[in-house]
Amino acid sequence: MARAKLLLGNWKMNKTVSEAKEFALGSKEIAAFAKANNVLVGVAPTFLCLQTVKENVADNMIVAAQNCHFENSGAFTGEVSIPMLKEIGVNWVIIGHSERRTYDNETNEKCNKKMVKLIENDMVPVYCVGETLEEYVNGKTKDVVKQQVRIGLAGLSKEAVKKIVIAYEPVWAIGTGKSATQEIAQDVCAYVRSVVREMYGEAAEETLVLYGGSVKPENIKAYLSSPDIDGALVGGASLKLDSYQAMLENLVK
Repeated sequence: MARAKLLLGNWKMNKTVSEAKEFALGSKEIAAFAKANNVLVGVAPTFLCLQTVKENVADNMIVAAQNCHFENSGAFTGEVSIPMLKEIGVNWVIIGHSERRTYDNETNEKCNKKMVKLIENDMVPVYCVGETLEEYVNGKTKDVVKQQVRIGLAGLSKEAVKKIVIAYEPVWAIGTGKSATQEIAQDVCAYVRSVVREMYGEAAEETLVLYGGSVKPENIKAYLSSPDIDGALVGGASLKLDSYQAMLENLVK
């Protein structure tokens, strides 16, 4: 069975509510084109913009949160819970992004707690893995990624693993203008799938594995022509409608 293709934009700390609404209203043609070509598309706005975007995009446009907490409520200042997201119709969540790992103490163990909780709530985790420049230079890429996958996915059922998304994002390629070669991206994404296969057998064949790291209209087609790369998690190039549309069009050509 062929896996779906997914283009997901991570807006990070960009766009005010009014700017997010403008994008949402302007994305209807993008969503229609994606639906006609059997591609999953979506964006991950800030918490402030989630409801506005959700209310103004086409039904087939995924709206994802950039984080969540693993507790339903409590004394966790600055956090947002899964029930809060579900109430506004958001059921995709990015977890473990390298920026949160770097700046907000997002550990593999904490990611696992979030992963388990999201699955319990029939939500889709987009779990980010990837190595730093130092780890890459020292040849530790696969050691790092293996640990991230094994700890992050621990305790899930095979059925759950079929529904999750894993995004390989080399930290040295995020927002730097550098990008992994197609060969590196394919090699690591294939390795990610092999680790999932070791843990959960054939369920790994249905897990979507994305590449992220300076993806843009000019290089997206090459990445997605690789057998183990099912889509892209995109930062800066997802902020403008024209570049988002160009990526989608280049992806399906």
